Amino acid sequence: MRRPAASVSVGLKLQSVPKKAKEMMHFSRDQLMGLAFVAFGIILFVGFFYAAVVSKMLPPYENWLLSAIQNDRYYCLLVPLTLPVIIVAVYLHWLSMKMFKHA
Repeated sequence: MRRPAASVSVGLKLQSVPKKAKEMMHFSRDQLMGLAFVAFGIILFVGFFYAAVVSKMLPPYENWLLSAIQNDRYYCLLVPLTLPVIIVAVYLHWLSMKMFKHA
């Protein structure tokens, strides 16, 4: 039995991929870990942005989980109030490194 022409052309397309393109598709372990961290950060940012800003602008939900996120007042204040703490922590880290270098 003979194969259909479409599957033969697909096979030819896969075989005609240049060697350089195949090398470009290969990621090292470090690159994959970096991509995973970036993807995880983007997912967390979108989730917290939804919880802090977007959910407050939408009409009330019937779902208990979405309603709890919408009525929450902790996470919408968590990120803005964390920024001054991060600034103090960065300053103390810089100060301790200066003391260590010049001791």
